Amino acid sequence: MKGLGGLFLIVRRSLRQHALSTIITACSIALASGLVMAVFAIQIQTREAFTGGSLGYDAVLGARGSSLQLVLNTVFHLETSPGNIPYSMYTEIKKDPRVTLAIPYAVGDNYQGYRIVGTSDELFTKFEYQHGKKFQFQAGGRAFDPTKNEAVIGSFVAAQTGLIIGSTFTPYHGLVYDEKMKHNDLYTVVGITETTNTPSDRVVWIPIDGIYRMSGHVLRGTGDVYKPKENETIPDEHKEVSAVILKLRSPQDGINLSQTINVQGKVATLAWPISKTMLELFDKIGWLSRILELVAYLVIAVAAGSILASIYNSINERRREFAILRALGAKRMTVFAVIVLEAVAIAAIGVVLGYLVYAAILSATAYVVKTQTGVVMNVFRFDSILYITPLVMIAVGALAGLLPAFKAYRTDVADNLTPIS
Repeated sequence: MKGLGGLFLIVRRSLRQHALSTIITACSIALASGLVMAVFAIQIQTREAFTGGSLGYDAVLGARGSSLQLVLNTVFHLETSPGNIPYSMYTEIKKDPRVTLAIPYAVGDNYQGYRIVGTSDELFTKFEYQHGKKFQFQAGGRAFDPTKNEAVIGSFVAAQTGLIIGSTFTPYHGLVYDEKMKHNDLYTVVGITETTNTPSDRVVWIPIDGIYRMSGHVLRGTGDVYKPKENETIPDEHKEVSAVILKLRSPQDGINLSQTINVQGKVATLAWPISKTMLELFDKIGWLSRILELVAYLVIAVAAGSILASIYNSINERRREFAILRALGAKRMTVFAVIVLEAVAIAAIGVVLGYLVYAAILSATAYVVKTQTGVVMNVFRFDSILYITPLVMIAVGALAGLLPAFKAYRTDVADNLTPIS
């Protein structure tokens, strides 16, 4: 048997002969490579989803405090609201020549755990949740009438609650679903948005006036308690908003507004740019990413050790086999190459199976991330880590095979061909 064909035949027979150890070792490689690919893919995709999305708006105006909390609450509909700002700030910023669009948000209620957001109908007529993309309605749907108890729900809310166009529901006070916190108001679903693969799919939208007039709510815009009366216009001084989504004319306007509101002002916070604010979150939890990376590297080391142990332990059983090969004319380097190729083959089998492990981990993670935040991860996205990891694992396998290969290389022909008595 000469050439590569002969080497591959020897390797194939050896793998078959030691099938159990081969399978176990390949599975350890699969777990290692799958985990490594999943860890880095999750890091890449979540970071991009939360910091690099092509949002159709530029900034968020809200109560004085943490920009990160403001963005998480307003953009991703997570966290609690940092507080309210006077309605007059919304009307003023809306008229500011540096602002092309201002959408008010008022929060504080939910339906079966899904956040209810009071807003204006401009959200569905002028707002772009991503550059060039506006909310579209499923067949038969439309935007709510700002003067009526009507609601528009996200596609995920519709799928999870069973609400359809024409369905009615009652809001619950607070951001956590509690049956004891039920309001007396009844809302009718008039629209269901098409899937956007954003946190907006998990939101129930109602007119902002509905938040102000909801049973059990009072307004404190002036500092005194004000209870709206039916069919009576609510004076602006009594109103408050949780946040305002802003579209600016230029980046320079963002710098100017940030200087005015964040540095010179003391009432509100302008989260701008949003991506920079979210980067703060990833900087704060960077230690967690590093721990996951360390675990992944340790798993690689364990997998390499399993290859080394599996092949090394079989060398003693195969000394006679190697001696026969040498007697038939095989060179020492041929025996050496057989062992290294065997290690590479086990690693290669493992990394192929590793893609299944990767897909399973990423699919599970994507499901959890989507259900909890509305952010969608692409399981089928091809990142560079998906080919770098297999190459590294095969190289690690080859390195792990060097020690047992060297042991096989030193096999003495005369001693191991002695008849077994």
